[in-house]
Amino acid sequence: MTVELQDVAFSYHGMDSPVISGINLTLDRPGLYCIVGPNGVGKSTLIKCINKLNKPTAGRVLINGWDTRELSLKEVARYIGYVPVTTFDVFSMPVIDAILLGAKSESKWRTTDSDLEMATRVMKMLGIEDLAMRGFNQLSAGQHQKVAICRGLIQKPKMLILDEPTANLDVKHQVYVTELLRGLAETSGVIVLMISHDLNVAAKYAHEIIVMSPPGVISKVGPPEEVITEELISDLYDIECKVTLDEGRPHVVLGSARSI
Repeated sequence: MTVELQDVAFSYHGMDSPVISGINLTLDRPGLYCIVGPNGVGKSTLIKCINKLNKPTAGRVLINGWDTRELSLKEVARYIGYVPVTTFDVFSMPVIDAILLGAKSESKWRTTDSDLEMATRVMKMLGIEDLAMRGFNQLSAGQHQKVAICRGLIQKPKMLILDEPTANLDVKHQVYVTELLRGLAETSGVIVLMISHDLNVAAKYAHEIIVMSPPGVISKVGPPEEVITEELISDLYDIECKVTLDEGRPHVVLGSARSI
């Protein structure tokens, strides 16, 4: 599985300047890749360009050499699973059915035994098998997030993209989900690309970190120990900080914000 972005730019209709521009990135090895950067820098826009929810206004995105402009959304979904930062499902249905909505059954709308087996497997991975028959609209925000991740995993994607997958989760479950995603990449050969606002979670678990900076560009890519530095964090977020090492991984101790 190879995903390559070549000089990708994207502008929303009516905007004078692009949200992202000059994006060049190649992901061709299994691993956990974390995108970090300040609010409004284009992180969510970038991942939506990869899975064709946004159509780049310049440049191109290649999946295994195929230009996504020549692929349908269904064809892109055969390779890439997507978990948005929030879900807008407000209707009532059992959790198991909400997860099965993500299945790509060859029998179209009919649920197969394989679909059910995979749904059970991913629920166990996320520790929510006891919620299978609970109404989706009865869940907490954190439980909603776990169901959304299950919906992405049931597709058995070659690449899984997640927009802040640990949002709404407490500290214990933030760590659990991030460890699970890293383990998925290592054991199943999946490329996992996630946005994270927690620098220490990203630094502890990511194989590589992708730094996005204003005005919507990638400023650095590499392993956490090379990317997470006091100078970079200070310049990127305009905040005082110290970076120490914890078992060989950088750990950020935040100081005072210089301005708002």
